[in-house]
Amino acid sequence: MWKFGDNVDTDQIIPAEYLVTGDPKELARYAFCKVRGEFAKEVREGDIIVGGSNFGSGSSREHAPRALIGAGISCVIAASFARIYFRNSINIGLPPIECKIRAEDGDILEVDLGKGLIRNTTSGESFNFKPLPGFLQEMVDAGGLIEWLRSKPQ
Repeated sequence: MWKFGDNVDTDQIIPAEYLVTGDPKELARYAFCKVRGEFAKEVREGDIIVGGSNFGSGSSREHAPRALIGAGISCVIAASFARIYFRNSINIGLPPIECKIRAEDGDILEVDLGKGLIRNTTSGESFNFKPLPGFLQEMVDAGGLIEWLRSKPQ
């Protein structure tokens, strides 16, 4: 688990000078490079980001959640999200979870999206959150809006 504070903006997630591609793996190479230089080298498939209030503020680029998907992030948990980032995450297939939790870098978290439950196995604490509405969870499960639409009968 990677812990961040309040007001993490899209320029911190993926600086503007690296927006020359839409390839998630390429974007992931520069994720958080100006605020957590070790992130791109140390992040592992299935890791989780925990933020404070207003996660994903700033510009409306969908490159930010795309970079996190490319880095292998399984979900982002934050006390609150900037609305455009929240929806971009769903559209890309990255689960945004609104919940204020107590956790520290390196803690192990288990997340049950359907039950709305986060368990910090390091501290033993559990936290409840309101699951996404069914159709939004379907979009995330499908890999985002485009894949969800492709799965629908014509």
